[in-house]
Amino acid sequence: MTATPPLRVLPAPRHCPEGVPLPTHAQGREERARAATPYVQDALAVDFAAATDQQVFGPQTSLAAELPDARDWAAHIAQGLVEVMHGVRPPSQVMRWTSPEVYAVVARRGSRAGRRRTTRDSAHRTRVIRVHLCELSPHVAEASVVLVDGGRVRALALRLVGRDRRWVVDALQVG
Repeated sequence: MTATPPLRVLPAPRHCPEGVPLPTHAQGREERARAATPYVQDALAVDFAAATDQQVFGPQTSLAAELPDARDWAAHIAQGLVEVMHGVRPPSQVMRWTSPEVYAVVARRGSRAGRRRTTRDSAHRTRVIRVHLCELSPHVAEASVVLVDGGRVRALALRLVGRDRRWVVDALQVG
């Protein structure tokens, strides 16, 4: 068995990057004299009167051409919303795809259903049968979704708005 040499502690090497040479006062004067226009301190060109913070940083509308197919998307989100309302799926999964008002309603119904749910209730499955779509404008569509929910046939009416390159459920009516 070979003995390992003792551990030696050395100080970390000092490393300083090379600095950027700054122009001398005389060189700066010569450059200013050669310049065709006088030097103006750099400023950020911002027009604070043109738009509000909400208009610049808030949700931006998206055209239907930039978005996924509304019919397929309505079918998927309708099934997800009904599963949330039954307490089968957590509400956080649909938060990004719904407006705050719709999310509050769906989450509240889901929490109520989750409290009264029994083990045999979890066996039923939601299945979308048909989707009817009406495009109201280039960034707004309304969908009526017919689905089988357990043993019942139900209808959902959704208003989809194109925001930030995705469809968002802005209004929901459950029948």
